[in-house]
Amino acid sequence: MINLKAILVYDDRLYWCMISLMARITVDVNEEWLEAAREVLGTDTKVATINAALHAFALRRIAADIVSAFDSVEVDLGGSEHSWSYGGGRDLSRLAEDARETSAA
Repeated sequence: MINLKAILVYDDRLYWCMISLMARITVDVNEEWLEAAREVLGTDTKVATINAALHAFALRRIAADIVSAFDSVEVDLGGSEHSWSYGGGRDLSRLAEDARETSAA
């Protein structure tokens, strides 16, 4: 059974509010993995560790979606060596190719 509880959070510095849903669940957790995650995440409690790990994975998915969106757009970096201040900058026209070669090595 999942118990949902809504919490209204108000921050007068930001002038907005959000509703956060929390669920109370019972799960079996591998204690070694939990301790390893606690060390990596720097959390103090099991609840904080699990919430931080779930948050990290949610952020990882959002980051993957952003990278995917950037990958779907063609970018022309030709002429970039003339686009920077003070008489020019770096030639970025081979940036994507160089990154692929480095990651393949």
